[in-house]
Amino acid sequence: MTTNIISSSVIMSPRKRTLVPVSSRRKAADDYFPFNFLPVECQLHVLSFLNEVDKCSCALVCLSWSCLVRSWKLWRVADYSRRGVFHLGQEGLLVSNREFERWKAWVHHYTHHLVSRRASLLTLKASFDLGDRCNKWSELLGHLLDHVHCRDLSHLDLNWTFTLLEPLDLRVHSSSSSHQDSITKMDQVTSFQELLTKLTDSCPRISKMRLHFDWSDVSMSLLTNFQQLRVLELKYFWVFKGVTPSTLQHLTKSLPNLKSLTLQILVPLRNLGISYTLESQSLEFLDVSPSRGLVFSCLKLPALRELRAKKIVRGITLDRRTRLRIQSRWPCLYHVLREGTPRLQALNNERLLPTWREERYGEMSAILEQSCYCVQHLDSWLW
Repeated sequence: MTTNIISSSVIMSPRKRTLVPVSSRRKAADDYFPFNFLPVECQLHVLSFLNEVDKCSCALVCLSWSCLVRSWKLWRVADYSRRGVFHLGQEGLLVSNREFERWKAWVHHYTHHLVSRRASLLTLKASFDLGDRCNKWSELLGHLLDHVHCRDLSHLDLNWTFTLLEPLDLRVHSSSSSHQDSITKMDQVTSFQELLTKLTDSCPRISKMRLHFDWSDVSMSLLTNFQQLRVLELKYFWVFKGVTPSTLQHLTKSLPNLKSLTLQILVPLRNLGISYTLESQSLEFLDVSPSRGLVFSCLKLPALRELRAKKIVRGITLDRRTRLRIQSRWPCLYHVLREGTPRLQALNNERLLPTWREERYGEMSAILEQSCYCVQHLDSWLW
């Protein structure tokens, strides 16, 4: 009877857990994720997913992490628009002179940081007025390209006509005469061409480019040197002359690897009636919806799959005779696409049926009303 009582008391007693020293528990926690025991390349790969602010915070953790963060492999992006709420393209943002000076100091510190880390850039994003002789943004970008490794640079997003966060009272040329404005823009073009020359020498592998373009012969010859370009977006810039059809045709024929092209071209009034030809064996995406007055007479784009085009009325009143004389030179966009784009699948974000070539207009009628300048689809005296 006694034996039974003892055995039951042993069974009913709570199980005691062995006490583990605090030092052992910390060691077990370290062993759970042994980051420091990973190969250096794996550690760098993990840290590469952090943004620049978090990388700098990691450098304060310990000496080994500080050494990791200093590696050039972690600094692959130079983004001068990444600071708080400031983003590229906010041209209407009003700031004070004091805030602009703070931002300018940050730009110089950021450049020094990239140079001291011997950054190996893959992406460069910036918005600077390269014609600004006071702040010398052109020299700053040139200094950056000279002192970092940019041979592998593949993405360039550059607005060289406008400085981010510049106060209105510092833009002297905005209220000056038209002659002074022309001189300022010529300075911008000259500095842009100098920077483009440096990019052709030091960054031949650029595959994606987004920038304003002046369409001069010098700029065209420099741009066509980037034979690895796959994505190209050219935005409007104040130009001294219109874009000739031969210039536009030369652009697409000179870039054999181009897959995507976005154009913002404003055809001047004196060139109304001019039509353009595009020829490319590789182009798959074409967006000319930001353009005004851009009319195609011939497209030789066997690989094109998507086209975006928009007819924009500029508010010009023409008499019927003048309008018909101009429009008589232009073929209908439907016939241009039918003859020159055998693989076209989408027009203005609308999916086309495989039989769209067999039907005259058919489902494309509504789309052509928005994008075609021919007589049948533009019956208005107001342009």
